Amino acid sequence: MKLDDVLISKAIIERFSAKLVDCLESDVAVVGGGPAGLVAAYYLARAGKRVILIERKTAVGGGMWGGGMMFNQIVVQQYGKAILDDFDVRTEPFAEGYYTADSIEAVSTICSKAVKAGARVFNLISVEDVMLSEGRVTGLVLNWSAVMTAGLHVDPLTIRTGFVIDATGHPAEVATLIERKSGEKLDTPTGVVIGERPMCAEAGERATVENTREFFPGVFAAGMSCNAIFGGPRMGPVFGGMLMSGKKVAELIMQRA
Repeated sequence: MKLDDVLISKAIIERFSAKLVDCLESDVAVVGGGPAGLVAAYYLARAGKRVILIERKTAVGGGMWGGGMMFNQIVVQQYGKAILDDFDVRTEPFAEGYYTADSIEAVSTICSKAVKAGARVFNLISVEDVMLSEGRVTGLVLNWSAVMTAGLHVDPLTIRTGFVIDATGHPAEVATLIERKSGEKLDTPTGVVIGERPMCAEAGERATVENTREFFPGVFAAGMSCNAIFGGPRMGPVFGGMLMSGKKVAELIMQRA
């Protein structure tokens, strides 16, 4: 069969456009495709929610790909292992209460299962703004990441959603946008994004799960965004808290949606 170059282009444009139009309204929009965002998307989609995931980079997975300092292994505790077991990601015991997993297997498997559960992923897209109505976030304002990186004057598009998950990691991008542009207080001890504290794996893991909650009407924190927003420590290449945070935020939204 002779390939038609224009037909290839037509197939990509038509199929992507159809997917984008179908996702202009959703139950939940996850911003950030790191481990917490992917896990949240999986459990929500598996429960029958219409879920879209926005990732500004080419690839999802966040910092999990690189493990610790480019040693592509991650560490999880018992409760993190239970979630990896749910995804059929293999783990090996290292010491009492410590398990390791191949970071490449973990990311690729979690991503695959989230997509197959029904989550729709849009990479290379960034959140430029939020839509606010009567003090609640009701949607997101999107643009191509390349447009924002280049500083081009290109107007964005908008999507409507029931809930938003800020899973953008250390920058806490959605929370920062809301704080800067709305003029309203966040549900934190200071009313603003506090910023993460120095590394402490024990305290950071605990705080990640504890701080997984709604911090502005319609918007929830998950993963490292939790500690950036609420002032918890970072925790390095241990990922049990990130995985638990993703599952917890999905459960919190399912109680509301």
